[in-house]
Amino acid sequence: MNTIYILWLRQVKKYFRSPARIIGSLGQPLLFLLALGYGFGAIYAKAGGGNYLQFLAPGVICMSILFTSVFSGIDVIWDRQFGFLKETLVAPVSRFKIMLGRTLGGATTATMQGCIVLILAIIFGFRPEYWFNIPIALVVMFIIAVLFTALGTAIASLLKDIQGFQLIVNFLIMPIFFLSGSLFPLTNVPAAISFIASIDPLSYGIDALRSLIIGTSLHSLGLDVGVLLVLVFILLGIGSYLFSLIQI
Repeated sequence: MNTIYILWLRQVKKYFRSPARIIGSLGQPLLFLLALGYGFGAIYAKAGGGNYLQFLAPGVICMSILFTSVFSGIDVIWDRQFGFLKETLVAPVSRFKIMLGRTLGGATTATMQGCIVLILAIIFGFRPEYWFNIPIALVVMFIIAVLFTALGTAIASLLKDIQGFQLIVNFLIMPIFFLSGSLFPLTNVPAAISFIASIDPLSYGIDALRSLIIGTSLHSLGLDVGVLLVLVFILLGIGSYLFSLIQI
């Protein structure tokens, strides 16, 4: 447990010691909240959808978690290039513990980023319907973060250059985000989009978050959380296996 804690703490300290990273990561969520939330709000309301900002905010929160958690995998490549990963891997501890500590640290920072976006959304007009569910929502946010941090670590374990990682991750996470129902309701959409959303893990996270804080959802909360937890264990297993194959 000491190994996991130390690596978790390292990731958290790196996050707090880089205010530019924190502030820079807020640009895209704020753009979506303000430009889309207010820009399309009137159109969404006329279509009978209600307050678009209420619908949009959980999706933007999950977007922030998605990007922050997946891109935390880049730390694996950085550490490989600068020699820290070699020093870690030769330590007399299992690689699973090393991978788990890094993953939990990245998930923690991604959850913090999501909390900041939640606070900003409230400042700009988002109002949760069920404030008492926010602690549970934070747990769901952390589960989402663990899932996608494990994915980022798995991808980074296969690559040695940062540019390749960025290209592959962008190619992967943009469809995950845009086809998850984060920006538009998944009711009455074409069958192809509905099918893709049904296999998109982020769609279950967003649906769970909406269920908890605004009271609207497509699935039951139990189904959403259950799917997320199953995927977490699968990706942790895949990520730990690929991480164990790293050659220094």
